[in-house]
Amino acid sequence: MAQTRMQHLFNLKSAAKELERNAKTCDKEEKAEKARVKKAIQKGNMEAAWIHAESAIRQKNQSINFLRMSARVDAVTARVQTAVTMNKDTKSMAGVVKSMDATLKSMDLEKISALMNKFEHQFETLDVQIPKMEDTMGNTTTLTTPQNGVSNA
Repeated sequence: MAQTRMQHLFNLKSAAKELERNAKTCDKEEKAEKARVKKAIQKGNMEAAWIHAESAIRQKNQSINFLRMSARVDAVTARVQTAVTMNKDTKSMAGVVKSMDATLKSMDLEKISALMNKFEHQFETLDVQIPKMEDTMGNTTTLTTPQNGVSNA
């Protein structure tokens, strides 16, 4: 199932690129038709110029339609990518929960409680030590920075 989603995702990305290529081709055709319009006007052939102008307008509209469709396909691609990622994350979370269940079943509740208390104590000690260390580091940096260097900056 995940393989088919990945294949669909690949196909969607491929389709979006193909639509963008088609839009560029239409842009090139539009420019060529505009050049034909110019040549026909210079020759005084207004009917041919009119036909080429209609063709240029059609190519421009086709290019815009290809770009719109490409943007829509990109949006769908993003949604499919999100679904694939969410599915992977959900499976990963399920595995973690199973591992935690197994660990909790195999461990003694008193040991877990003692371990958690020790962890909390160490965390509190660390909370006290970090500001002191930051203060000391700040004072050291202040003392080693030359005053005239700070004033000139």
